[in-house]
Amino acid sequence: MAGAVEARLAELGLTLPAVVPPLASYQPAVRSGVYVYTSGQLPMVDGKLAVTGKVGAEVTPDEAKELAKTCALNALAAVKSVAGDLDRIKSVVKVVGFVASASDFTGQPAVINGASELLGAVLGDKGVHARSAVGVAVLPLDAPVEVEVQVELADA
Repeated sequence: MAGAVEARLAELGLTLPAVVPPLASYQPAVRSGVYVYTSGQLPMVDGKLAVTGKVGAEVTPDEAKELAKTCALNALAAVKSVAGDLDRIKSVVKVVGFVASASDFTGQPAVINGASELLGAVLGDKGVHARSAVGVAVLPLDAPVEVEVQVELADA
């Protein structure tokens, strides 16, 4: 049975995906005490990247912002895999976003807003967080964006 957070996702026309399997030797998410840390989540949909390339070259900033939203959705799936229920989220503590950027692209914060805005829309005040948005030369599988999330659970 889906809780309030998953019901809110449904209201937004979104479905929590299956957890994206690791691409290497790591776990999608781990829990330490009341915190859950996700590994970097790529914008995978049904096991594939819909888009590859650098933001500001092959990928537009608007496309990348949507991809960051997909990354955040995948991060929520990873959180649920170790927390059991997204309604246990007390707060999103930190979001770190990586944007594979063309050499002259400087709009990383606007791209990662896709992830931040999704978390806010789904979790309300619990989705307000600290954040970093970093431009990088390349990401795994030539993904345009990658997002990791740290959340605090309401109970141990």
